Amino acid sequence: MAPSDTPKKSFHVAVCGGGIGGLCMLIGLLHQNISCTLYESAAAFAEIGAGVSFGPNAIRAMSLIDPNIKKGYDKIATSNAWPEKKKFWFEFNLGPKEDGWKDVKAPGKEGQRIAQVVALDVGQSSVHRAHFLDVLVNLVPDGVAQFGKRVERVDERGQKMLLTFHDGSTAEADAVIGCDGVKSRTRQILLGEAHETTNPTFTGKYAYRGLIPMEKAAGALGDELARNSQMYMGRHGHVLTFPIENGKTMNVVAFQTKMDGSWGDERWVLPMKKEDMFADFAGWGDSVLKILSLMEKPDVWALFDHPPAPTYFKGRFALLGDAAHASTPHQGAGAGQAIEDAFILSNLLGQVNSIEEIENAFHAYDAVRRPRSQKVVATSRDAAKIYEFEDEELNTDLELIKRRLEMRYDWIWNEDLPQQLTKAQSIMGVRASL
Repeated sequence: MAPSDTPKKSFHVAVCGGGIGGLCMLIGLLHQNISCTLYESAAAFAEIGAGVSFGPNAIRAMSLIDPNIKKGYDKIATSNAWPEKKKFWFEFNLGPKEDGWKDVKAPGKEGQRIAQVVALDVGQSSVHRAHFLDVLVNLVPDGVAQFGKRVERVDERGQKMLLTFHDGSTAEADAVIGCDGVKSRTRQILLGEAHETTNPTFTGKYAYRGLIPMEKAAGALGDELARNSQMYMGRHGHVLTFPIENGKTMNVVAFQTKMDGSWGDERWVLPMKKEDMFADFAGWGDSVLKILSLMEKPDVWALFDHPPAPTYFKGRFALLGDAAHASTPHQGAGAGQAIEDAFILSNLLGQVNSIEEIENAFHAYDAVRRPRSQKVVATSRDAAKIYEFEDEELNTDLELIKRRLEMRYDWIWNEDLPQQLTKAQSIMGVRASL
């Protein structure tokens, strides 16, 4: 954290939401010696879901916010088990049997390897969400977070921002940052409940998610497929597997397309019926069917993302992470964008010397982060079309798909984050001089 003898900034920031994005933002603010409080709606810090992947860009952002985030991450991160596969993000394979296609055939056979995508020196780097949250929580001093505080309103009251919570209590701050996830209340407040981009939209995809003890997975699939990240591609569906928990567990996500494009249930996570899952993957090959049969406590998740918001800030009120740009998981980049957000915004606020300058920082943050993060959302949808042979240009041409897969992630992973910050600082300086 910032040196104790450094004077505190003259303003106070409220961070609304205690997930990965909110905690990284909080840690970044503390490093900049900015007074801050985190308000979390739950009774304690908690993450739902199992494995989450981070690309090279996200891991660099961890170090830039606080080297201790990266150190903690390294202790719990899992990568591919075989040394010669350490740099691979995923190996892409054909999933269905030759006679198992629903409408078209690819010029290949079940299990055929299509591509091996290299992610610099990081490869496939994954953690259990709850374990990574513990790493972040351990870097937050006691008393900085308040629980049971679900934001209902954010209003300007003179020079202050007034937060009103579901329990009737209130709090004041000089700036508010909404980090409350895909079902964000702060997004509704900032954009307006009736705005066309406020609410998340169903992407037409859903996923069966579950875990398999690695010994069981290796026994069924063999060590190579079980202990190294794999993707099985098929028409209107794909299955990915990767190791987590230091190789003790295989994380499985099996995606399918909902052909009518609608999700009628108000719940986004539902208990799964195994017969439905096997019906969805009828005609797929032995490897995929073995994976599905071994999944423990699986459930089905509807996949939503956000339409591109016209702004991530209004006055001294800003959005970060999934509240700003919720994405599908098809590029393993959504959570990483939240960490990038936190690096840029905490450093910009660290240069602010008065309450009046906060809006300049938010403006610069919006200018550099909105185009990049919204491109991640759009290209993530595009990625699913490639994996599921729905891309009109590539269709089932395996050679074209191979070439596209081997280069399409570079712009996400190779981002120069210090240069991005320099650009934002320049924008902030120009606006301050107007």
